[in-house]
Amino acid sequence: MEETFVPFRGIKNDLRARLLCYKQDWTGGIKAGIRILAPTTYIFFASAIPVISFGEQLERNTDGTLTAVQTLSSTALCGVIHSLVGGQPLLILGVAEPTVLMYTFMFDFVKDRKHLGQKLFLAWTGWVCVWTALLLFLLAVLGACSIINRFTRLAGELFGLLIAMLFMQQAIRGVIEEFGVPERENPNQAALLPSWRFGNGMFALVLSFGLLLTALKSRKARSWRYGTGWLRGFIADYGVPLMVLVWTAVSYIPVKDVPRGIPRRLFSPNPWSPGAYSNWTVVKEMLKVPPLYIVGAFIPATMIAVLYYFDHSVASQLAQQKEFNLKKPSSYHYDLLLLGFLTILCGLIGIPPSNGVIPQSPMHTKSLATLKHQLLRNKLTSTARKSMRKNSNLVQLYRNMQEAYNEMQTPLAYQMPPMLGLKELKDSTIQLASSTGYIDAPVDETIFDVDKDIDDLLPVEVKEQRLSNLLQALMVGGCVAAMPLLKKIPTSVLWGYFAFMAIESLPGNQFWERILLLFTAPSRRYKVLEKYHATFIETVPFKTIAFFTLFQTAYLLLCFGITWIPIAGVLFPLLIMLLVPVRQYFLSKFFKGAHLQDLDAAEYEEAPAIPFNMSFEDQEIPTRTTDIDSGEILDEMITRSRGEIRHTHSPKITSSTPNSTEDIKPALSPRMSQRAFSPKFTGKGVVEKQTHSPGPSTLGKDTYGSSSN
Repeated sequence: MEETFVPFRGIKNDLRARLLCYKQDWTGGIKAGIRILAPTTYIFFASAIPVISFGEQLERNTDGTLTAVQTLSSTALCGVIHSLVGGQPLLILGVAEPTVLMYTFMFDFVKDRKHLGQKLFLAWTGWVCVWTALLLFLLAVLGACSIINRFTRLAGELFGLLIAMLFMQQAIRGVIEEFGVPERENPNQAALLPSWRFGNGMFALVLSFGLLLTALKSRKARSWRYGTGWLRGFIADYGVPLMVLVWTAVSYIPVKDVPRGIPRRLFSPNPWSPGAYSNWTVVKEMLKVPPLYIVGAFIPATMIAVLYYFDHSVASQLAQQKEFNLKKPSSYHYDLLLLGFLTILCGLIGIPPSNGVIPQSPMHTKSLATLKHQLLRNKLTSTARKSMRKNSNLVQLYRNMQEAYNEMQTPLAYQMPPMLGLKELKDSTIQLASSTGYIDAPVDETIFDVDKDIDDLLPVEVKEQRLSNLLQALMVGGCVAAMPLLKKIPTSVLWGYFAFMAIESLPGNQFWERILLLFTAPSRRYKVLEKYHATFIETVPFKTIAFFTLFQTAYLLLCFGITWIPIAGVLFPLLIMLLVPVRQYFLSKFFKGAHLQDLDAAEYEEAPAIPFNMSFEDQEIPTRTTDIDSGEILDEMITRSRGEIRHTHSPKITSSTPNSTEDIKPALSPRMSQRAFSPKFTGKGVVEKQTHSPGPSTLGKDTYGSSSN
C-alpha cells in the first residue's frame, strides 16, 4: 500500500482501482455456481454464533437495553452495505468484543446520571457514534491507513490476548452467575430455590465444558485417522455450530423432571414484540441529551475511533496477506471512510456499530482459496486425463494443463500481482519419466498421478467476489426472524462458546508461545525445537526473550486492569495506541535491533523442526503416499488466532553464528544422531540421500549457535 498523506488521495485511488473490478466481483461469484454456498455457510456460522453470544453479554450488561436482536441487525445491515458498496469484499464486518466492552463502560457511566439514565443511554451513544464517525472521516481523508504497518506484532498480539482474557473472564463470570439469582427475576419461583440453583449451576458446568471440549476436538477433525476426507472436512468446518445444536438438545433431556427455567436460556425479545423496536427511533431522543454530555461524548468516541481504525485495518490486512496472491487491489482508505458512514447509521437507529473482525475476515479468504483450488483442480484433472487419452507426453501434458489453467483466469483491468501460472513439475516426476524412457513417450498415471500430483502444481489463489459476503450477511439477518428458535439455546452453552473462542485464539499467537516457553523446564526446552517453531527461538538469547515477554505481560495486565475500572476502563484503547511510540522509541533502547526484528516480526515466521533420532543408516525407507485435501493444507498453513500465513524459513548465518563448523557444539538433545537422511525418490525406487542436519540450537542459553530466518 502506497503511503500517501495528501487529503483524499488515498480514497480516490482506492475508488478508481476497485471500480474497475466491480463488475467482475459479481460475475466471479455467480460463475462459481452452487459451490459458493460452501464458503458462505462456513463464514455465516463463524459470524453468527459470536454475535449471538455478544448479544447475550450486552443484554446482561445493559439491563436489557441491547440484546441479540440489535447485534444481529447491526452485523447484517453493515455486512449487506459493505458487500454492495465496500471496497474490499473479503472483509467481514460484525459486532466485536471491543464494541461490547465499550458499550458496557458507557452504560455504567450513564445509568446513574440524573440527566441521562438508562432512558437516554441509546440517545447518548448516538452522539458518541456521530463523533466517532467524524473522527473516522478525518482519518480516512488524511490517509491514516498508510501507517497501519507501524502497529507491529507487539500491539496486535497483545490486543488479541487481551480479547482472549476478556472472553474467558465473561465465560467464568457467566458460569458463576448460573448458581445465583438473575436480575429482573422473581426470587420466589421454584427454579430459584437454593437446591435448584445449585442443580442449575452444576448442569451449566456440564453443558459449558461439554461444548468447550467437543468444539475444540471437532476443530482438529481434518487430522483424525477415522472417517472419509469429506466427513472430516465437514466436521472441521461445521463442528462448532453442530456442537451448539447437540448440547442444546442435551439441555432438553431433563425437561420433565425439573422446574421451568432450568437450564436458563438466551433472553431476548422477539423483533416484533411491543417495545422491541423502540431503539430504531432513538434519533428522536438525541436532542434531549444535555449539551454538556453531547460534547463529553467526544471522549469515548475518540477511544472507539482508535479501536475501529486499528481493528478494521488489521482485519483487512490479514484478509489480504500477500501469500493469498490476491489479484485485485486493496481499499484501506475508502473502507475506513465507509466504516464512518456505517457507524453513524448504527448510532442513529440505536444499535451497536460493526467493524472488520478477526479471525472471520482471514477465515473468509481461506475458505475462498479452498473454493478456487477445487475449481482449478477439477478443470486440470479433466484436462490431464483427456491428454493421457490422446497419448500426450509429459511436456505436452504440462502445456495442456497450463493452457487450461490460463483459461480459468479472468483477465483484470487492474491486477496485482501478475498471473502466477502453474508451479513446476516435481523433480521426482521428471526423474521417473526420464529414467524409464517416458520423457518423450506417452505418459500415464504411473508417471503422473492425476489425483495427487495436480495439487502440487496449483498455487494458492482466492476466488475474489462479493456474493459470499452478501449471502452470509443476509443469512445473519435471517437469524433475527429466527429469534424464537435462538432463545432455546442455553446461556451455559454460550459461556462454553466464549471459553472456546478464548482458547481457539491462542495457537499462533507468538506472545502466548513465549509465555509457555518461560514456564518450560530448561532441560525440556529442546522439545520446542522438535516441532515447527518461531524463528526467534533460534535467533534470540533466552534471557532477551524472557525480558521482552515479561514487559509485554506487564503491559497486558495493565490494559486488563484498566478494564476493571468502571469509568477509566473506556481509556484502554489509548494504551494500545501508545504501543507504537513505545515500540519505536522505548524498546529500542533496551533491546538490540536484530533481536527486536525477530521478536516483533511483521510476518508469522517459522523454522522447520529439528528432528531427533532421524538416522536412516542401514535402513530401508519405505515409500508413503498421502491423501490430503486442500482444506487440511490451508489449515496447516494458517494460524487460528489471527489467520496468518505461516512462513517456513531455512537456516541462515547471523553475527552470532559460529565461524566454523568446528565451533558448533552438539544440540541439546543427547538423542540426536550425527547424521540425518531424507529419502529421495528416483526412477529406480527409493534411495537414501544424505542431507545435512539442521544447525544446532543452544535454546535456553544466553549465547546461541545457529539461526533461522
